[in-house]
Amino acid sequence: MASCCNPDIFTWLQNLPPIHQWRTNSVSICICSSSTSFHPSLNLSVTKNTENSAFSVSVLADFNLPIPLWASKSLKMNSKTSKPFEEETISCLVINVIKDVLNYGSNMNKYPTIQIPKLNSISGFKHVFNLAFLTLALMICIYEAPADLRSACLDSLKNQLTSCQLRAASKSLMRLLGSNLEEQWMRSVNLAITNWIAEFRVTNRGRLTMKTPSPLYAYAISRFGLWKVQLYCPMIAMDLVNSSNPCADERLLFSLNYHQLEGVTQFNYRVIVQEKWIDVMVNIDNIRCDVIRIVNETLMNERGVGVDDKHFPSRVSLQLTPTIQSNIISVSVSKSSDNPTREIGTERTVETSFDPPNSFLGLKVSAGETMTMSMKPWKFEQSVKGYSGTLNWFLHDYVDGREVVSSRPSKFALINPKAWFKDRYSSVYRPFTKQGGVIFAGDEYGERIWWKVDRSALGKTMEWEIRGWIWVTYWPNKHRTFYTETRRLEFREILHLNIC
Repeated sequence: MASCCNPDIFTWLQNLPPIHQWRTNSVSICICSSSTSFHPSLNLSVTKNTENSAFSVSVLADFNLPIPLWASKSLKMNSKTSKPFEEETISCLVINVIKDVLNYGSNMNKYPTIQIPKLNSISGFKHVFNLAFLTLALMICIYEAPADLRSACLDSLKNQLTSCQLRAASKSLMRLLGSNLEEQWMRSVNLAITNWIAEFRVTNRGRLTMKTPSPLYAYAISRFGLWKVQLYCPMIAMDLVNSSNPCADERLLFSLNYHQLEGVTQFNYRVIVQEKWIDVMVNIDNIRCDVIRIVNETLMNERGVGVDDKHFPSRVSLQLTPTIQSNIISVSVSKSSDNPTREIGTERTVETSFDPPNSFLGLKVSAGETMTMSMKPWKFEQSVKGYSGTLNWFLHDYVDGREVVSSRPSKFALINPKAWFKDRYSSVYRPFTKQGGVIFAGDEYGERIWWKVDRSALGKTMEWEIRGWIWVTYWPNKHRTFYTETRRLEFREILHLNIC
């Protein structure tokens, strides 16, 4: 008999009695259940194998005849203990879970060896384990579960995964995985979410009438003089700001949807205690935005329009605000409003030629004039609102100087093979990295924001809120189309600072 609620899977496994005390060959716990009795539940089951003193963990759809959806590798019982799930067994199981989450991605078996440190050295490992297992359950539900069970359980799993405890555990899980595996993990998870949203929109004729699993994953770290926010969001889940008509064809939509935005914001901070006040100084270390495909190149070429057509970052806006402002005296920025010099060169040419003797005049004259203007594609601005410091990066069109995020190219520009946004990932004049992202580093954007704080804050921990908005735009690259669009995501995290 399965127990049903929001389960603490780790505690349930550890509290299982010795296998020889089981009355049946298996025990189970409900991972998620439908709100009605007419639909089955998704259960976690532990089954013993009496022949070889081993057991396995599986996920079942609890119909009248249970349907197996996933099974772990065989786990051996420790002969020195009576309980089935000791530290070594739990380590084997969590590695099994992590590998299977990664295997749902498009780059399976391309990750390094996973090594798990001793469990007693991992703070809050119970929540880390539950997060990993419920993530696997979410992906099983999307890919393997029957339709009636899937629709009932996805919302329940989403609510469990976005709870305060599991969101906090995500930082520990990411440290456990390391940065390289973290990227693979998020690409695998967001591929599943993209597939589910795409399927739901098809079956509901594009109307998204229910909440999807969390479209944006972000976490913040504050330590060693560094503030860092890491975020991931599938393109299909970002807000659509504007799009052109007619709509994009199916192959182009596949290419646009099967990418995710990966972003990192890093600030260096310093606390300087003066005689009568305290300076809190924040400098840009790295702002990075990348648009990464979440399917392999072969599938992108078969179902999409190739790897060269995707969104590109077109605007980034970050706002830093102290949450408690009673101790704040002032805020300052270090960059003046830009008033750039326009470099305009004018060249006039006259061409002459002789026509054949039977022409009317025998002489042809033509004149032309060209004008050039030198400008950077990215413009950086700082601003202040109240005690908030804001940083903005805007991408501009090379030809007319207009902001890309709020403008649309002409049809002539869209078919012009020499337009700046054609070959935008290979041209020497590209405003992006070779992979199609952008990096704003402290060498060029190192201007700081600093707050004067009353000395009464000394010895306290203050909170700063970082809000961010990232816009990505699609203009055709290799693919022939007049379709354009811009999407946006917003994130918000809390960063802590010890005033000492």
